Amino acid sequence: MSAIDRLGADDTFPKLLLRNARGVPDRVALREKEFGIWQSFTWRDYHDHVRDFSLGMVALGLKPGENVAIIGDNRPEWVWSEIAAQAAGCASVGLYQDSNVAEVAYVIDHCDAAVVVAEDQEQVDKILDMMEKLPKVRHVVYTDPRGLRKYDHPALVAFEAVEERGRALGKERPGLWEELVGRGKADDMAIISYTSGTTGFPKGAMLSFRNLLTMAMALHEVDPKQPADEFVSFLPLAWIGEQMMSLSTALAIGFTVNFPEEPETVTENIREIGPHVMFAPPRVWEGMNSTVQVKIMDTSPFKRFMYDLCMPVGRKVADLHFAKKPVPLGLRVLYRLAYWGLFRALRDRLGFTHIRSASTGGAALGPDVFGFFHAMGVRLKQIYGQTEISGISCIHKDRDIQAHTVGQPIPETEVRISEKGEILSRSPAVFLGYYKNEEATRATLVDGWLHSGDAGYLAEDGHLVVIDRLKDVMKLADGTQFSPQFIENRLKFSPYVKEAVVVGHDRPYLTAMLCIDMGVVGKWAEKNRISYTTYTDLSAKPPVYDLLQKEVDQVNATLPAAARIHKFVLLYKELDADDEELTRTRKVRRGFVEQRYQEVIVALYGEAPEVAIDTTIKFQDGKTTRIRTTLLVRRLEQGRAA
Repeated sequence: MSAIDRLGADDTFPKLLLRNARGVPDRVALREKEFGIWQSFTWRDYHDHVRDFSLGMVALGLKPGENVAIIGDNRPEWVWSEIAAQAAGCASVGLYQDSNVAEVAYVIDHCDAAVVVAEDQEQVDKILDMMEKLPKVRHVVYTDPRGLRKYDHPALVAFEAVEERGRALGKERPGLWEELVGRGKADDMAIISYTSGTTGFPKGAMLSFRNLLTMAMALHEVDPKQPADEFVSFLPLAWIGEQMMSLSTALAIGFTVNFPEEPETVTENIREIGPHVMFAPPRVWEGMNSTVQVKIMDTSPFKRFMYDLCMPVGRKVADLHFAKKPVPLGLRVLYRLAYWGLFRALRDRLGFTHIRSASTGGAALGPDVFGFFHAMGVRLKQIYGQTEISGISCIHKDRDIQAHTVGQPIPETEVRISEKGEILSRSPAVFLGYYKNEEATRATLVDGWLHSGDAGYLAEDGHLVVIDRLKDVMKLADGTQFSPQFIENRLKFSPYVKEAVVVGHDRPYLTAMLCIDMGVVGKWAEKNRISYTTYTDLSAKPPVYDLLQKEVDQVNATLPAAARIHKFVLLYKELDADDEELTRTRKVRRGFVEQRYQEVIVALYGEAPEVAIDTTIKFQDGKTTRIRTTLLVRRLEQGRAA
């Protein structure tokens, strides 16, 4: 029996919602923190909102086969809108809430959206400012009316007003809702998920209910979830990882999804909920680790003593688990003491008191960070996948976790390595193709095998090891191959390095541009009585260069001589998605970055000890500021300073 067959006839999101509303109508399905209070929505409430909004859009003229775009923060209205669109025979298209006007315009126009659901005034303004470029959009629905009372655009309509239309249509045509839901089929297109677009405009991956639910149920087999579980949805719902958890798995299993009050309150809200399930990219786990390190620097001598005493015990136990070796009785006793002395309080502070399933994916996670969570008893797992396979193809098993791998294929998924070293996958979860891009579909999907574009290999025990993007495996001028992402990830394992870009293709040696972690480096500077004013000022300090050089030296010591970094600079600003240097999922747009920082790269391959910078940076609100500074070029030789 295939994974999706276990759901029986409930093979679409609207059907699963109807099943849950009938089976457990009074169980809490969603929570949202608003005005400091957690507001609960039962499965009956969830169902009623979806029904009313879906019928309301039908009343507005939405037709099967059209698409509905959604933009905003993680809110109940997002998931209501998504499933409502699907029930009406349409696909939903998620947009990242921090996307700029050009990005929003491209996706909405490319996906042929007839309706756009925008959360608030900020998002509505983005749409209305470019309505002349969006001739296919007939209605813009807003969910938060604050600031919109005086707006008078013919396309603009309130979410509640659409629901009211839906209730009227439901009374006029009893049974229409059940008829619409019943028409849905597993192979219908459910969502168009736009990829991050590291090399150009994003592509719209078309995913069916079969794709999404196959992945959810196959993952459930190896990493079980329970109806009583709590999950906090704080990553963009436009991202396939969040779709995987907040929609696919939550509907199939029936657990509760919680939405934070604001992006800034996520940490506090996670602690309040104490989730059983958490999935996040490495930057979130690294951020938590960095926060703990900063607080330890700031805490009392006794608490630092307890941390330094207990953490090595936890790491020893974690290392034995990784090696699949038994933990000696004496060490088990010491770990129990360490748990009550440190780890219990630390887990509570992070919101992990009840955590049972924790996973990360999207990039490599440093072994130190990985070990940190395992030391306190959070059995963090790596996953591997991509949008085109509905999110996940590999994951660690509970008793088979290795920091340098991404686990083994989940049920119904085959993984093999092509002759040129590319990771190929085959599964019922593989997407239908790219929207309006048959050429890209043919290049990515060949004979049923999904070509990931990633280089990797399968270890003897069946674990998959991911090296880099195949196109990013580069060569030095002498022909030596190197993986910039492999080196960058190791640099980012340092708590002081937030981002790294390694350069060297067709050049005589490797160099690096690094972005410091302002929080951690700032705390280090305060502890060492180094005064600073701004990020630019701090990153230019010679002692900070000395600190970062030690980190680069450590990485160099682990690399072959030909793949070591010879020079580095600390950039005067963080890489930013608003500056098009990162994608919305925070992947480096390598070509763009190398072009933007061309003068820095020229200096890295010259003889000058520094490079003068005079540039203007633009903020999200349109304001600009001029930066004039001097970047030091730090030269290294064989992992040591020249």
